[in-house]
Amino acid sequence: MKQFIFLSLLILTSFSALSQKEDVPYGSNKTVGKFMKINGVKLYYEIYGKGEPILLIHGNGTGIKGWSSQISHFSRKYQVIAVDCRGRGNSELGDDSLTYLQQANDLAKLLTELKLEKVTVIGKSDGGIIGLLMAIHHPKSMKQLVAYGANAEPDGLFPKSVEEIHLERVKADQMLAKGDTTKNWKLEQQKYRMMEFQPHITAEDLQKIRVPVLVMSCDRDLIREEHTLWIYKNIPLANLSISPGEVHKMPTLNPRLFNSIVMEWISQPFKGEEVRFK
Repeated sequence: MKQFIFLSLLILTSFSALSQKEDVPYGSNKTVGKFMKINGVKLYYEIYGKGEPILLIHGNGTGIKGWSSQISHFSRKYQVIAVDCRGRGNSELGDDSLTYLQQANDLAKLLTELKLEKVTVIGKSDGGIIGLLMAIHHPKSMKQLVAYGANAEPDGLFPKSVEEIHLERVKADQMLAKGDTTKNWKLEQQKYRMMEFQPHITAEDLQKIRVPVLVMSCDRDLIREEHTLWIYKNIPLANLSISPGEVHKMPTLNPRLFNSIVMEWISQPFKGEEVRFK
């Protein structure tokens, strides 16, 4: 009887702990949320867990809260640093036009201010682009990189996506010209202009990367499969993962699969260099 009561209490405690973890207001957690002035703007960040550091870089249309399923998973073993990039979440946009390199510089400096070196970086979509630029321009700050759903040129996306981005940018231009205040059209303009005309990462740039990189995508992504393959082939220490039947939002829609692939890769030494055909 005592064993049954103990087991029941253990189960209830486990469910309670799980519920509490799921209820954490990632992206607006006043208990752990902090601001730091970086390159002229206030950036908002949250840190969870203990262990080797992991930096999470979100996509263009989200912020820290878009990583909820990843923060709760990876913070069990690692120290997770989640940041709102410029203009997203609680971070300031600033007066400069948004660029991917600018944000890569922001995050590299944030890591320096936090006295963190050799950080594992996990970026999705635009966050993957920023991660690639960090690996190119700030290699000392990075241990390894997971770049999911990233493109190195605007035409790395399928034409339909490129056209949709263009239309959204034109709409934002028009709304700003009208003085419309129903939305933050300045931010919308900056976001879509960045996607429409950036990035411009060359093969030579990718070949400069000297940290291990997991190039991730799926076979129903917004990024053309051949472009993802091109990125992979031009990074010396790269592995490739393309998940079947998944879409661009896989980290949110199928976090179990995304997290398991990433966790397996980041927790082991790089594999494959000795058998890669040139």
